[in-house]
Parts: sequence; structure tokens; C-alpha cells
Amino acid sequence: MTDSIKTNKVWQQDKNHFIHPYTDFSTFHEEGSQVITKAKGNFVSDSQGNTFLDGIAGLWCVNIGHGREDMADAIYKQITQMQYFNPFGHSTNAPAAELAAEIAKRTPGDLNHVFFTSGGSVSNDSAFRIIHYYNNLRGKTTKKKIISRDSAYHGSTYFAANLTGIQATKSSFDSLGDELISYVSAADMYRRPIGAEQLTEDEYACFLANELENHILRLGADNVAAFILEPVMGAGGVLVAPKGYHKKCADICRKYDVLIVADEVVTAFGRLGQWFSSEAVFDFVPDVLITAKGINSGYIPLGATIISADIYRVISQPQCEGGVFSMGFTYSGHATACAAALKNFEILEQESLFDNVNKLGPYLQQTASEMLLTNSIVGDVRGTGFMLAIDLVSNKQTKERLYLAQQVFEKCLEKGLIIRPVGNVIVISPPLTLTRDNIDSLISKLKEAIDEVSSEMILGDNIDA
Repeated sequence: MTDSIKTNKVWQQDKNHFIHPYTDFSTFHEEGSQVITKAKGNFVSDSQGNTFLDGIAGLWCVNIGHGREDMADAIYKQITQMQYFNPFGHSTNAPAAELAAEIAKRTPGDLNHVFFTSGGSVSNDSAFRIIHYYNNLRGKTTKKKIISRDSAYHGSTYFAANLTGIQATKSSFDSLGDELISYVSAADMYRRPIGAEQLTEDEYACFLANELENHILRLGADNVAAFILEPVMGAGGVLVAPKGYHKKCADICRKYDVLIVADEVVTAFGRLGQWFSSEAVFDFVPDVLITAKGINSGYIPLGATIISADIYRVISQPQCEGGVFSMGFTYSGHATACAAALKNFEILEQESLFDNVNKLGPYLQQTASEMLLTNSIVGDVRGTGFMLAIDLVSNKQTKERLYLAQQVFEKCLEKGLIIRPVGNVIVISPPLTLTRDNIDSLISKLKEAIDEVSSEMILGDNIDA
């Protein structure tokens, strides 16, 4: 079978049978998918022989870069020794135990007990099942409500999808947990809530924290179990909160015995230049910390729900005679996935990839701002570390959203760059192995693409006129 015939077969099989995450069915049935066939370092290639700089690290996750032989060797070694055995009850394996200990060494505060899952959505679902169980065991059975935020992204399983505050993801889907989940404002420095437009950064942080406190009081503190937040909002537009916001929110949660859950699926394992960003970057220690993605750089699915010693102390007591902690998954603590994570940790440390982010992150942010904000359709360039967003607008004064990120994405593909289009926002989240030259190339290609889309838009307006 020739390569072209094989490619056409794969393209057709995919179109006929593979249901993709977030498929645009208005175009998919005709266009099908781009078939990615190779990945190495900071680049991926498709079935047509085109090579692209991976500006999104797979999907926030390929922190150490693609196609690493040292990672493949570690995975192979574990598979040939013992690829998997069930983790239920009192059965374990060395990689899972070692990884749990390595995570506990790096987490903030006393977050030192790890419940392994296969991804971020399941980790968030697991967190809230544990939280409700914890409150039941300590006799606070009314503390069930959860506060999330507008524009938050916490996953795609049924419950996690409802924790998510991006309303566009919910069209025609049923809601689950409406009586449990409510939302406060996103910590958005660019598009602020009414009444906060002219506040200083500190005043705005206080404004948002006060909103959270008032929301807790309105629901009744005895009814509120937890507040969940991403240290930096990812899919919601790379929203970086005003300084001091996280600490103020954490203090309010402590005041009312409300647990604070840090969803670090994106921000952990180096994307902000630290193992975890909650304490190291944003000065707060959560009660529960959620991880996935960069935990083993996406080489094998893995996630984790990490809980404090206080929570563990309660849930580790038998709830009744003969009772067990009756939750878990076939692949919890999967030996090969955990071995990959241990190798990932080793690579992150040996190659000083956090130092690379701390050195080049400011350069990425500055270069993007200097080169892109001059365009009339770029309203905001924001981010931190290796997280970057470009907000497209039709008017810089009114900040009206301009939904042309998909067109910019298509232009970038033509130039050998993969970005992530999300409505009116372009998201960049490259591997932590990115070089200065890679950054220059990425921003240059992105600028060309935005300039071309902007020019075509202006030309189209003139023709319509």
C-alpha cells in the first residue's frame, strides 16, 4: 500500500468512525481531519509531508517535547517488567508508589496524598466526590454547593462540564448539578465586570474577592463545600488575575470553612516555571490540587487528585463497620503511565526546563506584545510563562469580540505553525523546550497570519461598501 493510499484510507476511516473532541460538524463531514503522522522535539508533521512548529504542545501537555527516545526507553522498560496490574484494595506497584511520593515532595503545604486518575476531567469529578464524602464524614452534610467562575474550564465529563463556566460548551447539552454549582466573575483584567472598569489592580482584586464572599453568604456558608479555580484560566482565554486575588480568595474560603480547589491541569509541571503555581507564583495553598497533562508530558494518559493531610485524616477512617473507600478506577496508578511520569520529572530537572520557561517566558510575552498589538484587530496580548493569548476585536475601544481566530489558525498552518483558535482568542502554549529562535519564528508567523486576516477583512468591508 502506497503512502498516499494509506493516508486516504486513514482520512476516510477517521471521518467515518472517530468522534473527535469539539468537532465542528458544519465542516467536518466535508473536510475531515488533518492527519498528524510524526512528532519530534518542538515540531509535528502531517500525512502530506508538511512540518509545523507546535505552538500548543499537543494540548498544553507535551512539556518535554515530542518523540523522546529516553521516554520511550523508560516506558518500554516498565512494559517488559510489568505493564499493569489492578490497584484495588491493598495491591500496588512501584511506579505508582514512587510517583505519589515524588509528587508529595513537590506540592505546597500538606498536600501529600494522591488519588490517580487518567485525566483532568476525571480528577475534578473525583475531587468533588471526595469533598462531599469528607463533609458527610465530619457531620457537615449540608455543605455540598460548589462555586466556580465564568469562563472557567474544568473538563468534559458530566459533572466537570457543569463546573466549567464557558457557556458556549453547553449548547443543547443537559445540565447536571444546577442545584449544586454556581458561578462568580472570571478574574479578567481585560473585560471587567460592571463597576470594576476603573479600579486599580489591588482594588479590582478586592472587588472580586468581595464578590466571592458575598456569594458564599448568599448561599449560606453552611451550604458551601468548595470554590474551584484555575490559577491562570486556560481555555477561557489565558486570563491572568490581578495581583493578590488568589490569596484574598483563599483567606475568604478559610474564614467560612470552604475548601479551595486549584485546578492546575495546565499550570503545573513547569508551564509557569514551577512544579506547581498555586503557592510559588500566586501565594496560596489549596486544600485540593488537580493535575494531569504535563504530569508525564502526555506520553500516556494520567491525572491526579491531590488532597491535604486534613482531608485524608477524615476520609481514611472507616465510615462504618466493614466500610471501604469505595471509589476508584481500573487504571488508577497505572504502572506504565506512572513510570512515564517519573521519567518526565527526571527530564524536567536534568534539562532545567523550568529555568528555560523563567528565562524565555518574559521574552515570549514581550515579543508578542510588541509585534502584535500594533494590528487594529488585536485588542489584548496577555499571559505569563509559556501561556499566551491574543484577543481579537473589531474595535479596540469597545472591545467587541471578533471571531476570526479560526481564519488565523488556517493562515498559520500555511506558514508551518499550529496555534489554537478559541472563538475570538488565539492561544499559544508551546513545549517547555522552546528556544529563542523558535519564539521568534512563532511570533513572526503569527503576525503574518493576523496581518493577512486583518487586510482581507478590511478589503472585504470595502467591497461590501
